[in-house]
Amino acid sequence: MTKPSETQLASLDPDFRSPADEARRLRRAKKAALAAFLGGALEYYDFFVYATAASLVFSKIFFPSGDPTVALIASFATFGVAYVARPFGAIFFGHLGDRIGRKNTLVMTLVLMGAATFLIGVLPDFQTAGYLAPILLVLLRLMQGLSAGAETAGASALTMEESPVGRRAFFPSFAMSGISAGIVMASLVFLPVASMAEADRLAWGWRIPFWSSLLVLVVAYIVRRSLEEPEVFEEKAEHNDLVKLPFMDMLKTHPAQFFQVALMSFETVTNTFMQSFGLAYAVSVGIPASTMLWVSILGNVLAIATQPLSAWLADKFGRKPVFLAGVTGSTVLIFVYFWAISTANIPLVFVVSTLITAGTYALSNAIYPAWFAELFNVRVRYSGMAIGLQIGILCAGFTPLLGTALVGGVPANWGPAAWIVAGSTVLAVIGALWARETYRTPIHELGNKVHGSK
Repeated sequence: MTKPSETQLASLDPDFRSPADEARRLRRAKKAALAAFLGGALEYYDFFVYATAASLVFSKIFFPSGDPTVALIASFATFGVAYVARPFGAIFFGHLGDRIGRKNTLVMTLVLMGAATFLIGVLPDFQTAGYLAPILLVLLRLMQGLSAGAETAGASALTMEESPVGRRAFFPSFAMSGISAGIVMASLVFLPVASMAEADRLAWGWRIPFWSSLLVLVVAYIVRRSLEEPEVFEEKAEHNDLVKLPFMDMLKTHPAQFFQVALMSFETVTNTFMQSFGLAYAVSVGIPASTMLWVSILGNVLAIATQPLSAWLADKFGRKPVFLAGVTGSTVLIFVYFWAISTANIPLVFVVSTLITAGTYALSNAIYPAWFAELFNVRVRYSGMAIGLQIGILCAGFTPLLGTALVGGVPANWGPAAWIVAGSTVLAVIGALWARETYRTPIHELGNKVHGSK
């Protein structure tokens, strides 16, 4: 019997790739993963430098003096406004990503975030500019939110579409490792700032981390500009088979997937809450800020490695079991985490925080870049993932404010903080149980059919 030629196999299976094609795709996947790593590092270095500054500095320099708890709540409110902007960024840049391509859209989000972060570092404080200072802070924070609303979704969609069969979770997970690297950099750059005399820290020291982001921006920009559009998207563009309004088409054709992603996106509350409220709460019970920064550094350094490992497991055993193991584990451990902080048990804080950040949270966090993207058709993928993802992330942005208000400055009253995280992970579990398994689905069969598709 004659063995089919590569041309015949390609005609029978649109996902067939010759060995040469597979080698080329592997090279493109590695490059896309590197770009996703660097982009994630910049975006979340910028984003979490702000979270750290909001916890330690902004309540003292951008708002009138008075009740420190009220000032901290106001500071966390400016942290949260970026999350209000994120859905709008997801809609706008998601539309561009599904219309003009992933690459150029991701370059725009990168530059927007870098510019906003640098400008925050040159803002006048309240003593100098009065209420203009917090107004400008909010405007620049909104710019950060617009950018962040589309960065992870775009990088994930592009990398997943470039990945070889059987490794579609592994390569996109490097976007999450980049985020962990960004958090590590944000924490490291704040260590000398946290050890400064308070007068120096409040006067000029806090600005250094914001200015430093320019270094990462330059490297990430160079790599991202060299990317190519994924073939699966180019095929649609070449045949004029794209949709005019991806957001509206997505809502018509993928309503279930949209709500599934929205629910599963609540898994992000765990990390956001620990990085922002956890830091402020620990300082309130007498744990030095520098100690908590080292706690964050340890967990995220390990997560850089454990997240690709988690994604490898998802490529072997499926998205759903790995994701569910992660979110249920975080639900249990978060109670131990806040109890350890409330008792100032520093060794236990290190252990439990690391188990969450590099363990349970890494399991769920590493999976969603591939899984969320795989739930949508290529023609609405960027919009669907970006907008759905922002639902839980929007709520996550205001959980530090809610936690601060509910705990009320009483160190022993840590229960509400833990329940905020636990409740969020329950929503993620519901979404994961509802969603379809996609790890064995060919890339051309992912998502539902979009009206008018060929």
